[in-house]
Amino acid sequence: MKFGIIRERKNPPDRRVVLRPEACKQLLETYARAQVIVEPSPIRVYKDAEYEEKGIKVASEMDSCDVLIGVKEVPITDLIPNKQYFFFSHTIKKQSYNRELLKAVLDKNIELYDHEVITNTKGQRLVAFGRYAGIVGAYNGFRAYGLKFNLFQLPKAETLKDQYALINELNNIALPTIKILLTGTGRVGNGAKEMLDAMDIREVSVDEYLTAHFDYPVYCQIDPLDYNKRKDKKQGDMAHFLNQPEAYESDFLRFAKVTDFYIAGHFYGDGAPYLFTRDDAKAADFNIKVVADVSCDIDGPVATTIRPSTIADPIYGYDPLSESETDFMDPKAIAVMAVDNLPCELPRDASTGFGEAFLKHVIPAFFDGDKNGVLQRARMTKNGKLTPRFAYLQDYVDGKEKYLPHLES
Repeated sequence: MKFGIIRERKNPPDRRVVLRPEACKQLLETYARAQVIVEPSPIRVYKDAEYEEKGIKVASEMDSCDVLIGVKEVPITDLIPNKQYFFFSHTIKKQSYNRELLKAVLDKNIELYDHEVITNTKGQRLVAFGRYAGIVGAYNGFRAYGLKFNLFQLPKAETLKDQYALINELNNIALPTIKILLTGTGRVGNGAKEMLDAMDIREVSVDEYLTAHFDYPVYCQIDPLDYNKRKDKKQGDMAHFLNQPEAYESDFLRFAKVTDFYIAGHFYGDGAPYLFTRDDAKAADFNIKVVADVSCDIDGPVATTIRPSTIADPIYGYDPLSESETDFMDPKAIAVMAVDNLPCELPRDASTGFGEAFLKHVIPAFFDGDKNGVLQRARMTKNGKLTPRFAYLQDYVDGKEKYLPHLES
């Protein structure tokens, strides 16, 4: 089995890679029948020479490989027919901008495996960059807070080497007495929590957060049952919430009244209540001044997120009264950080973590007959057709169904 590590060609450039040099070496040492070729790249965070130093072949010979592995979408003109590909296709939610890509994959008889749908038997994702989105998102949020109130100036995350460098910068700032709210207890939320804990910011309970006064910064990490309540006033539980989200309404405003800085790291499911609306943000007692929306659902559950921002220009202002974008330094504005490809700012760390998971959960499936069904579940296309699990995309491919918005990984 010959694996090819392809060059990332999407713009803006993405410096991440699925398998770093050490991971490629480990793959070869573990599986005698495996071969690896790395396509030369001028932008990859790991240089070609770093692969060669580990004894990995670097060559423009992707035509000779069986399985081609990348991070972001492969431009249509660079797709090699009749190959197996791994990358984030950004098609499973019927994103309009990639419809032609999925059509080309089918036309070229490519077997496509999307990283986003590599799951275990319970449907839980096995490989993801979410932790690093949370890490960078929290850092970027503090950077936005410092700029908004002219308190401190942090360097951009993309200029720093790794998570430890980000933490070092955060530990050199002086925070005022603020309350920080964090939604989400998955990879993204817990990635953000790592940064809060590394700053020795005290974590407090929901009751303490809502009622107590502190002389130092604190944070509270909450889950859906903290910020949603049943409409019929009965006690909610997660199983019921997940199965019947329409039976709930938002209870987020009790947090918004006492929160200065909000980090949104939750997963938002279809049918769930919005955390806060545009009308909610107009209330006189709506206290949130800075939002780091790592989840980045546009015009969705976090009303201040009206568009994604970019690594180059990560912060914009939201004017609650006019419901429009403004300068984030405006005293009336809520500062919003909504970069939708945050892991790109920490390419070396993100590549390390993602590659470890890929080696653990995906590569073995090529040598054990896919005994756990990892490849079968993630295979979107085969023999020029959508596989049964992804047949719901046929109308999208045919141009007969509405599209969902742009979401990055």
